[in-house]
Amino acid sequence: MNREPETARETAGVRIDRSGDGVATLWLDRPPLNVLDLTTLAALGDAARSLAAAPPRVLVVRGAGRCFSAGVAVEDHTADRIGLMLERFHGALEALRTLPAVSVAAVHGHCLGGGMELAAACDLALAADDARFAQPEVKLGCYPPYAAALYPARLGTRRTLDLLLTGRTIDAAEAERIGFVNRVVPAAGLDAAVAGLAGELTGLSAAVARLTKRAVAAGERGDHAAALAECERIYLEELAASEDMQEGIAAFLEKRPAAWKHR
Repeated sequence: MNREPETARETAGVRIDRSGDGVATLWLDRPPLNVLDLTTLAALGDAARSLAAAPPRVLVVRGAGRCFSAGVAVEDHTADRIGLMLERFHGALEALRTLPAVSVAAVHGHCLGGGMELAAACDLALAADDARFAQPEVKLGCYPPYAAALYPARLGTRRTLDLLLTGRTIDAAEAERIGFVNRVVPAAGLDAAVAGLAGELTGLSAAVARLTKRAVAAGERGDHAAALAECERIYLEELAASEDMQEGIAAFLEKRPAAWKHR
């Protein structure tokens, strides 16, 4: 990644930090509330596509400052902007959702509207106990299309309708209870929890993680029979042929740690 695009993304409120251990962090950095306007959405999509070209093992998505994100700018919901807003926003979310890396949303403070949809586009989510979640679009006379498409499979139809029809705010504990976030940690311990989870993930096979993500994505689509057939195809044709599955089985039988090659 050359320096010029990096600087452009930083200027637009998005920046990427890469570490030497296979972990990258995508920061929303548009204080005070990390609102996603048209310029920031373009930068978010550009950043996600750049990550796909050279994916890290783990991508952490975070908000700088006092919250994760208060969502997409309301002024970009007007008739002359809404088509472009949806194109940029949904394009960025799909680029993140289909990234080969395991993505982790690390949420603190407000996570509202498009910010909540951004967290949902990640594979896993950690939440500080001060996090607050809501899809308040109904109060503006609209609904969130990405949430409407993704949440029923993740949360169930009734929980989705509860969030989208009322626009109510839920705390981190309820977000964990309904399955929106994986773990809730004390706000002061969020950095340590993120580092710990990233360490767990990078200690395993990146190749197996990629194939597992594809299998789960297949499970979210279509009926059970078609999903199972695709999951079995990935298992037999790709996973079973991988060096890391063979290494994992051999290491277990030989009672030694696995030496992953990530292929």
